[in-house]
Parts: sequence; C-alpha cells; structure tokens
Amino acid sequence: MTIRIGILGYGNLGRGVECALRQNEDMELVAVFSRRDPEKVKTLTGVKAVSLDDMEAYKDKIDVMIICGGSATDLPVQTPKYVSHFHVVDSFDTHAKIPAHFSAVDEAAKAAGNCAVISAGWDPGMFSLARLYSSVILPEGKDYTFWGRGVSQGHSDAIRRIEGVLDARQYTVPVEEAVAQVRSGSQPDLTTREKHTRECYVVAAEGADLARIEHEIKTMPNYFADYDTTVHFISMEELKRDHAGLPHGGSVIRTGVTGLDKEHSHVIEYSIKLDSNPEFTAGALVASARAVYRLAGEGKSGCFTMFDLPPAYLSAKSPEELRKELL
Repeated sequence: MTIRIGILGYGNLGRGVECALRQNEDMELVAVFSRRDPEKVKTLTGVKAVSLDDMEAYKDKIDVMIICGGSATDLPVQTPKYVSHFHVVDSFDTHAKIPAHFSAVDEAAKAAGNCAVISAGWDPGMFSLARLYSSVILPEGKDYTFWGRGVSQGHSDAIRRIEGVLDARQYTVPVEEAVAQVRSGSQPDLTTREKHTRECYVVAAEGADLARIEHEIKTMPNYFADYDTTVHFISMEELKRDHAGLPHGGSVIRTGVTGLDKEHSHVIEYSIKLDSNPEFTAGALVASARAVYRLAGEGKSGCFTMFDLPPAYLSAKSPEELRKELL
C-alpha cells in the first residue's frame, strides 16, 4: 500500500519534505499546495503545484497532508482548519502554546473523524522523546536542553524587522562551560544567560544608525534581552557567502542517581548535529505521516503527539523486521 502525501506550504520545510519523500518507498507525493500562483511555483521534483483554493478537491486523493507553515500565524489556523478534510501532520514548535494548539486540533479532528499529529520534529519531537525516556529511567534527576550551534530562523526574522536592517542571521550557541558542568553530573542550577549566547550577523542599509540597531537587538524582550549577545555588521556578499545554510543541532542531557543511598550517578545524552534544520525536521514529519496513516486505518481519530505514537508505527519495516534488525 502506497501512502499518498500532500504538502501544504512550499518554503524550506516544504522542500525538505519533498526530498524526504524520495527516501521513503512506501509514500508518493501527489501535489504541493501553495498560497502563491501555482504557475510560479517550481518544485524540485516536478510534482504539480496547486492553489490552496483547490485543496478540498483532493480530499479523496491524499491520505495525509503535511502542513509546512510557520508556528506564529500559519499553523494555529491551518491545522485545525484542514484536519476537517484530511489526516494531517504539523511541526508546531511554540512550546508554551502546544496545549492550546492540541486542544483546538483535537476538537476539529474528532468532529471530522480524522487524525492529526502536531509538534513533530526534533524539538519538540525527538528531544521530547529523549526527555521522556531518560526521565522514566532516572526518576530522581534533572533535565537540561542545549540548542545549537545553529541558525534560529525566528530570531533572525526578528532582527530583520528592525528599521535599517536588510538581512540577518542569528546563531544560538551553547556555553561550553555550562555543558561541561552538566555532563559532570553535578546538576548545576543554570540561568538562561549561563546556558546560551547569541551571535548576530547583520546587513544594515547604507547610512543606517548601527549603534541604534545593535541596541535594539540586545534589548529586545523575549529574544535577546536575557542573553549575552554579540552583533557583527557584515556585507550582503559576506552573508550570502558565509551564512547561506540553515545548520542546527543540540543535546538533551539528563543526570540522575540510583542506589539505596543514591550512591551511583548517571548521565544520559541524546545529541544531534544538523547540516539542514528543515530537512531533518522534514524526516520526522514524514515518519509521523506514516504513523497517522496507521492510526487512521485502525479507526482512530483526534490529535496525537510523538508521545502517543507507537515507535513501530513510524517505520516502514514490519514488526518482524524490526525485531530482527533493530531490537
């Protein structure tokens, strides 16, 4: 059985999903849906682009719709809306708003008899699973999550919105001393500032007030004010040459103790180093689409997260193959 996939949104993540599907032989990409004029959307693999206005005509032609919009404004609207017509997967990553997003999607999915997986990716997603598995193995312990070194697309966009900024890239960088403390098992109490720094590479318009731009960046609440932030002003040529990619990564570390007198200490670490953040996230979305398809085949409905998915449902391998090859 081939799982028929649709992609909603054709930015970096949508293109990543398109590439990931080529590595999954049990899946077929049917169409890419975009708010742009389909005639102006040129896909990497030649699959046809379709206007968002024509999506519902594909209700019986697509098994799972992978929604590749942004978490700030797209997914809170799109996922509850389109789960009324399709089984869906998204990568909603605003951690504090996940419970509210889950509730909205769950209500719409159950009303339509469809399935959704939200917040699939690496954090939330694979990092979430790492935190869960390590916490149940070491119930007396402490979790630490470090992100980077990598490009934060949301923070980069926040800088670009400052007057006088033409383009920018922002890197989140773990503080190595803090990582070393955690790996030692000492369970330090670390502030936000002590765990990460932020490096900004900014292209400013000619004649722009550089001191003002730097001040606005460093004092921006919710983005930079709580971090030690370095601002580098560079040319557009340097930005395109040295900062065109979207690398990322990070680690989830849990330290804990066992024994009658808590005499033994342990460290569990899950880490990733990504050459392309959106392409790695796309891999998680595609695997989750397989799980959604299987849940729907069992007659399930409602919203799920990666916590709720049986690991075997993510894989194209049979249970027999998994037991033989991976167990």
